[in-house]
Amino acid sequence: MTLAGEPYADQRHLMVDEIVALASGGPAGHRELAAPVLAAMRKVLRHEFVPSIQRYAAYRNRPLSIGDGQTISQPYIVALMTDLLRIGPDDRLLEIGTGSGYQTAVLAELAREVFTVEIIESLGERAKRTLDRLGYRNVHARIDDGYRGWPEAAPFDAVIVTAAPAHVPAALVEQLKPQGRMVIPVGTDEQALLAVTKNADGTTLSEEIVPVRFVPLTRDPD
Repeated sequence: MTLAGEPYADQRHLMVDEIVALASGGPAGHRELAAPVLAAMRKVLRHEFVPSIQRYAAYRNRPLSIGDGQTISQPYIVALMTDLLRIGPDDRLLEIGTGSGYQTAVLAELAREVFTVEIIESLGERAKRTLDRLGYRNVHARIDDGYRGWPEAAPFDAVIVTAAPAHVPAALVEQLKPQGRMVIPVGTDEQALLAVTKNADGTTLSEEIVPVRFVPLTRDPD
């Protein structure tokens, strides 16, 4: 969703140009990001998803604090993770870790439906208000423990996790369709971004893409 006359368009296009340059020679190796992913990155208003005090830095290619000990991911990582999902226009996606809602909005530009789960109520409610205000009607949001996924809405064509568990949660694999893709950072002291494909027999094949640093995926204490 874009707004007529919004003042950050030039900064956003420069940000995407930097992402393209990084993708061609960055830590994940030579990778030509899909044109629809780049178009979504050029369209989504990142400044709407950061605190007002951070708006001056909204289109810098780095993570930013959004409060509650959480961050909005580096735009390059958002683009890379989105690209790895191989989203089709009829796909239904599960996102674990709504955070600011920025990654959610990028996904919503590409997929038919996005189901997003956030464990921190204040973040989840704020993201939902922002997404509603910007007109993302294909997003369904809830406050819950992301380790559980969203079983009643499963199965999903793809799953994206935007915080790092120590291992891939079994419930998320179960809720993924056969041949579906999951992109997830995994690890504690050292983390790696994994692209996981679910085979027809329920087993998975994982590819390590790049070292990353995400906030931990937290659990409901109950």
